[in-house]
Amino acid sequence: MKKLCALASLGLVSAPAFAGGLYLYETGGEDVGLANAGMAARAQDATTVVSNPAGMTRLDGDQLSTGIQVLSGNADYQLSDSAAVSGDSPGNVVQPFPSASLYYSHSVDDRLKVGFGFYGNYGLALHYGDWAAASLVKDVTLTALTFQPAVAYKLNEQWSLGAGLGINYGYFSLNRDTQNGEQKEKDYDWAANARVGLMFEPTQTTRFGLTYASAVEYNFDVKPDATLSYTFHPLPVGPGVTVTKDVMLPISGYVNTPQQVMASAYHALNPRWAIMGNLGWQDWSKYSDSTVALRGNEIAGDEKLQDTWHAAIGAQYQLSEKLRLNSGVAYDTSFYKSQSNASLTMPSGAAWRWGVGAQYQLDQQSSLGVSFEYLRMQGSTVQSPTVGGDFDANHLYFIAANYSRKL
Repeated sequence: MKKLCALASLGLVSAPAFAGGLYLYETGGEDVGLANAGMAARAQDATTVVSNPAGMTRLDGDQLSTGIQVLSGNADYQLSDSAAVSGDSPGNVVQPFPSASLYYSHSVDDRLKVGFGFYGNYGLALHYGDWAAASLVKDVTLTALTFQPAVAYKLNEQWSLGAGLGINYGYFSLNRDTQNGEQKEKDYDWAANARVGLMFEPTQTTRFGLTYASAVEYNFDVKPDATLSYTFHPLPVGPGVTVTKDVMLPISGYVNTPQQVMASAYHALNPRWAIMGNLGWQDWSKYSDSTVALRGNEIAGDEKLQDTWHAAIGAQYQLSEKLRLNSGVAYDTSFYKSQSNASLTMPSGAAWRWGVGAQYQLDQQSSLGVSFEYLRMQGSTVQSPTVGGDFDANHLYFIAANYSRKL
């Protein structure tokens, strides 16, 4: 199969990060209600298998965590007046999408822990439908399934190390109209990535976490070019002329996911209040000068992309012996150097997240939680003579529920 650089993660039922450059930290766990603040340091349940494998050393015995999540929202694309194609715009390209996750941590002894996770926090699912350029793209989907075994070891009372191996199954599909009816291309591949974590606990109330995740490459055999017919009206406006043109679909960017680093901190102010935060980085600029091959067509990077940065802050409040409340806010920079030079299949931009949630202790062994998060993403403009237009500010909504149990 022809090479096409691809994403880093993963999903039991993968939640779509409907744009490249927007890494979804949401996997249905308690982190959703915190806008994922403190994700590499919190280590309060088995989801730490993925957020920071070293955090397993803080868990007693064997623990299981599961999560379910529904993502919905709006990313509205409208063709510009100067676009060569005329007709309907696709409108909202985001569809409701459910996902699920599962995590397990096992204590070999007081120092050595092993575990695994199935989770989904990256992918893509866009529905353009029967719009003016349906012969270019109607639906495009990129999802992945990952199984990540992990191990952690407590060096001493302050330091812990952890590592995991992501075994990723990726699936890509592209639907569009042709003269012979609707055409669907699909392909799949396996890939691997590594995740390593470090945790430092200077006191019983303060801890710091650091994680690194490597990039992943899939190989998909897809056809990026299509024949697009439209009516051209020369100036001064005269009789319409039908033009047939080969157009290259900009799909190289969203299938790349770079290496990334996340640093987190957690501090309990007192028995009721705790605060936490993140600082993160993703190496998106690597793909501005990369070249990928799609079914023999070499596509050079167009230098649109830049590295992205992430910051988050959150708080937990123990309202009662059984009920804990969560809230957080996060900000991610855009991977575009300019929002006025975006790609059709990558409606990405700087993003704000606001999360709220609650975790209820059912008994000594189990807890149940619910969370809601709102994500607002910066709009962007597609500079294309044929299908150019604008994405309005995008809005995503996450509704999640989780269950954790000590076995």
